[in-house]
Amino acid sequence: MFKIKRERIEMIDIHTHTRFSDGIGDIQDNVAEAEKKKLHIIGISDHLHFFSDHVLNSYVSIIKQLKKESEIVVLAGIEANILHDGVDITSEIRKKLDYVIASVHMYFTLGGHEEYLNLVKLAIQDENVDIIGHFGNVFPYIGYPSIEEYREIVALAEEYGKSFEISTRYRSPELDFIKLCVKRGVKLIFGSDAHQPKDVGNIRWSLKAFQKAGGKKEDLLFSELL
Repeated sequence: MFKIKRERIEMIDIHTHTRFSDGIGDIQDNVAEAEKKKLHIIGISDHLHFFSDHVLNSYVSIIKQLKKESEIVVLAGIEANILHDGVDITSEIRKKLDYVIASVHMYFTLGGHEEYLNLVKLAIQDENVDIIGHFGNVFPYIGYPSIEEYREIVALAEEYGKSFEISTRYRSPELDFIKLCVKRGVKLIFGSDAHQPKDVGNIRWSLKAFQKAGGKKEDLLFSELL
C-alpha cells in the first residue's frame, strides 16, 4: 500500500517571554534556542504592562538587531491584556511592532464563559490586535461555550481579520474550535508561551492539534514569511 505523504508544516513559535517581563532569559537566548531547534520563525512577545516607553524602545531595538543577524525570521511582538474596558494597547505602540497578541489574564467563577467571550469580542474588534492568545485556557474551570458561541467568535474573527494562537502550554483551543477556524479561513499560529529559553519551540501539541484539524501551511499566520 502507498502511504499518503503529509504536508510538512514549518516550525513557528510566536509566543515567548524574556527578562523584559516575567521570563528568565534574554531575547538573544530565545533566538539562539529557536535556531538550535531549527525553527523558521521566532516571535518575542513580552507582557506589555512591564514596559515604559524607554524600555519598549530598547526591547524593539534589540529585536531589530537580531533580525539582521539571525538566519531565521525574528519578529517583535507584545502580549497585551484584554480588560473590561478594552485592550491595553495603543496605536503608537502597535506601530513599533510586527504583531500584538491579546490575552485574557483574569479569574472567572464557574459559569463565567460568557463574560470571557465578551472580553475576547472586544479584542477581536480592536484594530491594534492581531492574535488572540491561548483562547479558552480557562474553560476547563469555568465551563465550555456551545458550538454556536464558538461559531459566533470565529465569524467575528473572520470579519475583523484576526488570528488565534494554538497554545501548547495550555492545550487550547479545543479541536472543534480549531476546525472551525480552518473551515472559515481564520488564521492560526503556534505558541509555546515559553518563560525560559529551553521551552522555546515546544509546540508539539500545537502542531498535532493543527494537523488533526486539517490545517495546512496557508492556514498559518505569517505563512508568507516561510
